[in-house]
Amino acid sequence: MNLLDTALLTVVAATIVGVFSSNDVLAEPPKLYSELTKFVQQRESEFDRISSERKVQLEQLSDYLRQFRDSGSPARLLFVCTHNSRRSHMSQLWAAVAAVHFRMKNVETFSGGTERTAFNPRAVAAMQRAGFKVQVKEPGDNPTYLVSFADTSEPQVCFSKIYSDVANPVADFCAVMTCSSADKSCPNVKGTVKRIAIPYEDPKIADNTEEEVNRYDERSAQISREILYAFFRATQTERPGD
Repeated sequence: MNLLDTALLTVVAATIVGVFSSNDVLAEPPKLYSELTKFVQQRESEFDRISSERKVQLEQLSDYLRQFRDSGSPARLLFVCTHNSRRSHMSQLWAAVAAVHFRMKNVETFSGGTERTAFNPRAVAAMQRAGFKVQVKEPGDNPTYLVSFADTSEPQVCFSKIYSDVANPVADFCAVMTCSSADKSCPNVKGTVKRIAIPYEDPKIADNTEEEVNRYDERSAQISREILYAFFRATQTERPGD
């Protein structure tokens, strides 16, 4: 091999190393906790339980996510309900899990309400039963929780806040209204590029009854199932019927 051949091989090798070490190569995603993985897989097997009408609503979320799939820009999702105590937090957390599960690395999830109360402990317990790990960072009337779904991922910081709180984005985000009350009281959310209504029944109606645990688990499972479906659809090139 002459000197020119050696030089060419060196250039080719350097190019190959550069290509495979670039940011375009997906890093290994965080590994979800085992119990959480089982929960997610079960919900994925239930996509056929989602009605056609509901899938039309969810496709709006898929459309928004699809725009950012290959752009490198963050897709910011702000889930809004009245008290930021149950459904909006569940949605925020399941969206974070769905982003990891489907390797959509540019998704950021948030939640807020039209009023500030507290992340309800019944909802917190439901997320723990699904496989999340929860720590109380700051106790009080409105505790701050650190909610984790993988050892190698930063925990979600969860506490009740109004949707315009400094912890939430102020522009270039999609507002997802998770309750009909917030949907009606907030026809316009400042800073949004898209506003979607995907309301859920409030599990609060079963508080202090024998159905309490079942109702919270059902709502968590429904939100998980539907958000996973929306993220799955976002990974597809075409919309249904295209």
